[in-house]
Amino acid sequence: MTNDLKTYDLVIIGGGPAGITAATTAASFGKSVALVDSHREIGGAGINTGTVPSKTLRETALAFSGLRSRNLYGVDLSLRREVTVADFLGHEEKVKDAFHSTLAQRLGGLKVEIYWGDCTFQDAHTLNVRLSSEGQEGQQIQLRGDKVLISTGSSPVHPELFPFGQGEIYDSDTILKLDRIPKTMAVIGAGVIGAEYGCIFRALGAEVCIIDGRDVLLPFLDKELSQGLVSAFERSGIVFRWKEKVQKCVPQESGGVRLELSSGAVLTVDAVLVAAGRQSNTGNLGLDKAGIKTGERGVLPVNEHFQTNIENVYAAGDVVGFPALASTSMEQGRRVARHAMGLTGSSISPLLPNGIYTIPEASMVGDTEEALQKNNVAYIVGRAKYKDNARGRIIGDQDGFLKLIFRQDDLKLLGVHVMGELATEIVHIGLMAMMCNASANLFVDACLNTPTLSLLYKNATLDALQKIPPSQKNA
Repeated sequence: MTNDLKTYDLVIIGGGPAGITAATTAASFGKSVALVDSHREIGGAGINTGTVPSKTLRETALAFSGLRSRNLYGVDLSLRREVTVADFLGHEEKVKDAFHSTLAQRLGGLKVEIYWGDCTFQDAHTLNVRLSSEGQEGQQIQLRGDKVLISTGSSPVHPELFPFGQGEIYDSDTILKLDRIPKTMAVIGAGVIGAEYGCIFRALGAEVCIIDGRDVLLPFLDKELSQGLVSAFERSGIVFRWKEKVQKCVPQESGGVRLELSSGAVLTVDAVLVAAGRQSNTGNLGLDKAGIKTGERGVLPVNEHFQTNIENVYAAGDVVGFPALASTSMEQGRRVARHAMGLTGSSISPLLPNGIYTIPEASMVGDTEEALQKNNVAYIVGRAKYKDNARGRIIGDQDGFLKLIFRQDDLKLLGVHVMGELATEIVHIGLMAMMCNASANLFVDACLNTPTLSLLYKNATLDALQKIPPSQKNA
């Protein structure tokens, strides 16, 4: 072990979306920054195992399955041969490599120093780093940070019931290592990850069954959006088994996996994806030496500035729990850097869009009907269907819709809910309107290109205005 001690304004543990954004933000203001990562690949789960790989696989599946060519007469692009996941991940590797190169150049240009290796706290300011980069394996150095950010991400939870590593049983990190597309698949858990991968493998031709102990898909969504997704999934051939739990999971010698359910039903499938949630990667950091407290599943409790119970130690991204999205993690990292470095303008908008890359896509921002009803807020709803929109008809989306929720007394936009092609893009129009405290007049007065899905906003607004109580119209 060397006695080298290097001092920085900010030391960051974990090079995912939160860590990278914090590093580039602080470094762009001339602060000295060190970033420690144990994976030898920059980008964290967002680029290497989660967001980018899964969404790239989704896009490739849509293209090759023929779903992109729906309702185009004379066009038939269905999968007619056995393919492997690797067949579809060639594009993903190129995308990932491009991100690695871009991020490395950006960090290098800002003089952020990167250390590959594992680290543990010695105290609230000092980290011991065991290096793993080529030529330095096993060497140890110490880094001291005036401020420290923990952004080590999360990992899939492995319930003891499932014998991971045996047979065809996968989590959300290992599912992309499948050597072939299974003919049948059981997805355990109807959360975001389970729903997204269930749709992807259904698009690739697998028979998919989603098993969940609840009876609602993605209950944080507006009920109408949740029900719309269930209907679309079922039309695609996905089968739901609600209020069911797996009691026994046994890999078969002849191949496949046998599942015994709480109802007594028995399923035998080619592959099982366990999407039982995630846990923060904080167990090996020596947090006790710094006096840092953790919560359930290793989550780090933080205040509004993302400080832990130790003032100079911050946490951001998946390690702080919900919403655990790449987009929100980046904003959290930006805020940490600005607050830690004493810079102004560190606020984050309370309006955080939620994008779900199922097939079809779904996205939302703001209030749901259920939340407004609970808070006794009077509102009106406007809807517009993709099939009634020229662009929607051109792309062949028969199920998509936009739902806008306005406060009744002043017609201020309170919530945006979208299901359909490009939903995760379309939601941003409503997000920007809400950040400007816009009312229905914004969409009524705006001139929007046609044919575009953006026109859904004008049509949904006009639909809402038809529902204004007569007494309010005459006021």
